[in-house]
Amino acid sequence: MKLTLSAHPDLPFIFVSGFGEEIPIEALTSGAADYVLKTRLSRLVPSVQRALREARERAERKKAEEALLRILLLEDSIPDAALIQDLLEAEHFVCEVNRVQTRAEFQAALEDRGIDLILADYKLPSFDGLSALQLALNARPDLPFIFVSGFGEEIAIEALTSGATDYVLKTRLSRLVPSVQRALREARERAERKKAEEALRRSEMHLAEAERLSHTGSFGWNASTGDIYWSDGAYRIYECELTTKPTVQLVIDRIHPDDRILLRQILDRAAKEGCDFIAEHRLLMADGSVKHVQAAAHRLTGEDPEHLIFVGAVTDITERKRSEEERERLRQLEADLAHINRVSMMGELTASLAHEIKQPLAAAIIDANACMRWLRRNPPDVMEACGSASRMVAAVTRAAGIIDRVRSLYGRGTPEREVVDLNEILREMTALLEDTADRHSISIRAELDLGLPRTTADRVQLQQVLMNLMLNGIEAMRQTGGELTIASKRIEHSQLLISVSDLGIGLPVDEAERIFDAFFTTKPQGTGMGLSISRRVIESHGGRLWASPNAGRGAVLQFTLPGE
Repeated sequence: MKLTLSAHPDLPFIFVSGFGEEIPIEALTSGAADYVLKTRLSRLVPSVQRALREARERAERKKAEEALLRILLLEDSIPDAALIQDLLEAEHFVCEVNRVQTRAEFQAALEDRGIDLILADYKLPSFDGLSALQLALNARPDLPFIFVSGFGEEIAIEALTSGATDYVLKTRLSRLVPSVQRALREARERAERKKAEEALRRSEMHLAEAERLSHTGSFGWNASTGDIYWSDGAYRIYECELTTKPTVQLVIDRIHPDDRILLRQILDRAAKEGCDFIAEHRLLMADGSVKHVQAAAHRLTGEDPEHLIFVGAVTDITERKRSEEERERLRQLEADLAHINRVSMMGELTASLAHEIKQPLAAAIIDANACMRWLRRNPPDVMEACGSASRMVAAVTRAAGIIDRVRSLYGRGTPEREVVDLNEILREMTALLEDTADRHSISIRAELDLGLPRTTADRVQLQQVLMNLMLNGIEAMRQTGGELTIASKRIEHSQLLISVSDLGIGLPVDEAERIFDAFFTTKPQGTGMGLSISRRVIESHGGRLWASPNAGRGAVLQFTLPGE
């Protein structure tokens, strides 16, 4: 212990021993913080807690005493001023004293914001302490003001009731240091409390502003007592006066009648089981308007075991709901436009479809006639008739497949994504448009990467995109003829690249990007929607669609899609 006291005198030292009462007395008088008998170890924890607390208090007191103490001293006696400073410095205060005697000097010194303490005599030749106290209370109300005077108790009572921190008689200066220590400690506590209050006000202000910007309010609900607390944001959402006491019934009454039963069930379950909850519902306001809100609450644990307390937030999601409804309306409008665009291409494909369907139907008719001839023979040639019938079934099936493909392209079905083979879709579109291209002396050449990975996409939407791009290329070469090239290949980052190249009139000068704008068209009968819809489709699949001039003449339209 002696070694510890020599090296670290401020360190708590507690004996924990089995020796009796005389030794504890010796240990305590020698400087130990405490002495705990091993037979009474229940005292150990409280002893340690007290020792640590006292050590902290000593450290804080020492830190405060060793800091520079700037004193404004109202005193006309030089010896008394020196005595006061000596007393404080003897207790380890490092003092910087500004001694003044007149009103003007005192007022000028008060402007120094670095002053920590005012010590004042009660009576001076040209000024007095009570007047100085009033000046200090007006200018620096948080500054400790201690009278150090030779006048008696009646004057002391007047000074203290006027607002002085303390009154120390010059005949009892032993009280000065404790009085200064207490005054400084209380001043620090007031400053810390004020700082905390200001921080709390700022936090509340920031919270209120954040709630206003995010259309959110916070609440507390004691499900055991029914008490509810609302923030200003919650009052704003429910459109209630701040003087209104919120209750569960008030909340239920404000809920839209169609949602009340469900929310009541959610609240009852939370109150019974203590479970967190999230509820999205509507509020019916006094003016008949409807708000959509989302309430989320979490149960507090450990705060008060006797009560079931929830804290949560309620958010006005009316604008979000309106935006979602508007997005859904626009999505439906876009789907309708896409359907119109597909239907508008039907006229251009009529001849091709008629030719493609006519071929299997003509073959079926020939096979049907052949089948009848084989059956009219005597005896009937059943084997040959079966062969004709089988060929007839195959031809009709092929025709039905063509019709199904066209119906899927022009129907209003819900988009369905699946793993698709882009090369297969390119071949289907080539077969579908081949007759249209032939009638304008246009050949279709395919340069397909046979090892092209599959991709996840909506087959009908990709058919529409490719049909748009290929028909645009055919339209561009309608007067001159030429070659339409479709190509597929794999590029970096697992992307698939599809291109459609023509040798037609090329892209509009300085307006290559505008061809993707809605309602922009260079064709007399065009709607201006095909390429706009195509870009939206490709982008919705995580790809990109763009146009560029072809080498020599014409244009190249390309798009990428992510590979599997």
